[in-house]
Amino acid sequence: MPNDPQIILKLQELLTAIRAYPDPRRASTEWKQAFNLLKKTDAESNHVANVVAMRGVDALAGLIDELVAANQPAEELPPDPNAPDDLTCKMALQAFKKRLKLIRLDDESQVDARNPLSKGGKSEVSSIMPPNEWPAAVWNELVRRGKLKHTGKGFYELTGH
Repeated sequence: MPNDPQIILKLQELLTAIRAYPDPRRASTEWKQAFNLLKKTDAESNHVANVVAMRGVDALAGLIDELVAANQPAEELPPDPNAPDDLTCKMALQAFKKRLKLIRLDDESQVDARNPLSKGGKSEVSSIMPPNEWPAAVWNELVRRGKLKHTGKGFYELTGH
């Protein structure tokens, strides 16, 4: 889901204002505004909280860059002449779904301090690194077909198709 460009623009303005301070950690009002705006984006809430709590200017800039990159339209991958066949893609997609399911189950079964039996919450894992039994050409073909979405840094997520 793309983020609101107005929010990203305001975050960039706040970053400039924070950098203008002799000690950027003292820009309390700007950090609070940035935190409230970041909560409205699809950035991971734990990462947002850590960046704001540590008052890391470079980390905030990196987070804003990630949001800007997420808003860019995905580049169209050219068809590969050595594209994998349908059966290979089908098997790779099944393996991807199975791994995603197992990772989500593992995430949901994590023990927390209040309830030693389970975390009890639904997993928020949406993208994973695909199984390495298949080459990158298979995953690129699945992205081209619209079955997966490349989310960056080697991670992929299922699309609604």
